[in-house]
Amino acid sequence: MKPPTIRDVAERAGVSKSLVSLVLRGSDQVRPEKRDAVLAAVRDLGYRPNAAARSLSERRTRTVGVLLHDLRNPWYVELLDGLNSPLHTAGLRMLLADARLGRRTGHEPAEPFLDLGVDGLVVVGTLPDPAALAPVARRLPTVVAGAREPAPPGVDVVAGDDEAGARLVAEHLAALGHRRIAHIAGHGAVAALRRRGFEAAARERGLNVVVEPADLTEEGGHRAAVRLLGRPGRPTAVFAVNDMTAVGVLSAAGELGLRVPHDLSVVGYDNTSLARLRHLWLTTVDNAGHEVGHRAARCLLDRLEGRGGAGRLHLAAPALEVRGTTGPPLTA
Repeated sequence: MKPPTIRDVAERAGVSKSLVSLVLRGSDQVRPEKRDAVLAAVRDLGYRPNAAARSLSERRTRTVGVLLHDLRNPWYVELLDGLNSPLHTAGLRMLLADARLGRRTGHEPAEPFLDLGVDGLVVVGTLPDPAALAPVARRLPTVVAGAREPAPPGVDVVAGDDEAGARLVAEHLAALGHRRIAHIAGHGAVAALRRRGFEAAARERGLNVVVEPADLTEEGGHRAAVRLLGRPGRPTAVFAVNDMTAVGVLSAAGELGLRVPHDLSVVGYDNTSLARLRHLWLTTVDNAGHEVGHRAARCLLDRLEGRGGAGRLHLAAPALEVRGTTGPPLTA
């Protein structure tokens, strides 16, 4: 059985094909009774517009490419949820791709999106070579979300205020009475901002901070915590660069016989679903992932409508989520 066509819808509704097209595009130039008749015919016949044909006629695909730095990062779930809602409302669909796959195959990560003719691009997280984004941004409206590396001209950057969020951690630990604290740091611009904010706030409060490098993974957090906690004068609190790293710290503490938070307080960053698991119940910073995604979508929609202008930095306010992994130290 052949699928219904726009001609079938027009005949069922008793209108012209051009009027059906107007209704399907959401035009306000159609009388309510005609619109209702067309929509009823669409429902009765089970009609679905031909996306390929519509793309050719409108010279738009009504799709947005979303290039993820790493699909494994749980923080991106909140961001994608915030990104999808405004795009869906505007009649746009997201196409996702993992930048790591492009690197392994030797292709530029955004190439498939250019081949598909997407209307715009959102880059989520930090690309290995941010400069490679410049040629794409000259061809497509582009927004970067959740990263802080320098962006090409005409590209908006939307992110959480990482420096302010890290300051909240230092203030929280100081208020609890901690004086010997450690930071397990990461690499990249976001991690550098978190370290800078944390160290600055700690210095202002006279706290002694030890910094241990890691790689943003659970295993990296575990190794760094083992090094930190095995030294004389171990810290009474550890601030990890992200929640994944904090999970590694919790594992190391358990293996060393340290009780959290009685012997060691632990704070993460990003407020991912991991932090909300009851057996972890991790104190962490909510990095406003949903808000970052929502703002990124609005920025892209503005650029699609020609209202972008020069690229700007948009920062969403973070909030500290105090849960069960922080408390006063046994000894100050």
